[in-house]
Amino acid sequence: AQSAIPAEVRMISGCQDSQTSADVSNVASFQLPDPAGRAGGACTSALLEVLYADRRQPDEDLTFQEVLLEMRSILSSGRYSQIPQLSSSRPLDIRTEFNIVPDGSYGERRAVLIGINYVGQSGELSGCHNDVYNMKEYIMDVHGFEESNITLLLDDGYHTPPTRENILDAYATLVAQSQSGDTCFCHYSGHGGKVKDDDGDEDDGYDETLVPLDYASEGQIRDDDVFNTLVGPMRKGVTLTCIMDCCHSGTILDLPYVFKADGESDVMTMPSDFNLTTLISLAAGLAAGGTLGSGKAGQFATGLLTCIACCTMMETSRSRDIPMRQEAHIPAM
Repeated sequence: AQSAIPAEVRMISGCQDSQTSADVSNVASFQLPDPAGRAGGACTSALLEVLYADRRQPDEDLTFQEVLLEMRSILSSGRYSQIPQLSSSRPLDIRTEFNIVPDGSYGERRAVLIGINYVGQSGELSGCHNDVYNMKEYIMDVHGFEESNITLLLDDGYHTPPTRENILDAYATLVAQSQSGDTCFCHYSGHGGKVKDDDGDEDDGYDETLVPLDYASEGQIRDDDVFNTLVGPMRKGVTLTCIMDCCHSGTILDLPYVFKADGESDVMTMPSDFNLTTLISLAAGLAAGGTLGSGKAGQFATGLLTCIACCTMMETSRSRDIPMRQEAHIPAM
């Protein structure tokens, strides 16, 4: 795994592969700031309830394990069955202090925040813009991100629309701008999906995807695209944290080690069905100087990356207004 992903990559997902993420009806029930309405993603809301309740940091530092377990407790109290999980590119001590900006960080702090409500489309969501605004306030207030270094993609008629091209370009620009010592943060709130694998690198026969605003005409963004555009090219010494609040996000970065906040696990392990060949093939493509997916690639990843996703591979997202946050009906590609 380390030869395929030299970076230390971490991801927190809000639920297991067979479960659903959700939108909560009122973020006030999670004691969150709500700058743009009343709906918010259950995973994003739970995470911020743990890390930013009442616009305040916790009095004591929390570990990754504590963050996930507290998220699980909050979700359970709201009758959501989601089980958050932590994935990593290598075995991680889950008792490590949770952080987005590492101690001693000296570089720039940049962020790409994406919220897609699919306004006027089938499967329209209601909380994704709110997720972005709440997360923006959190990273600015707690982690010192400057507004001028935060890129927002929203389907609100005002910001850059979250099309397939714009999402991949935003990720590629983030990579191109980042240098050793910088801290990057990505948050995605919207639909996630699965399409038939077209290169044989997925054991289950499907690629996990992000669903851009223009998916009907331009297609979905495969996990291979995310790796080759964002994860793989990130420069050595960069710290990247990602939160993916969408369906099927648990393996969007194809990370080999997993800890589930199910009350039974207390260490990270590699699932018996994880296929390292996927990582090796992606790494080989980048090392050869090419990209397997869309977007602009640069240097092979040797930075520190943290991804927080809000569903695992087989899960779908719940919505406040839609009993089950529906997956977009898209033919397999």
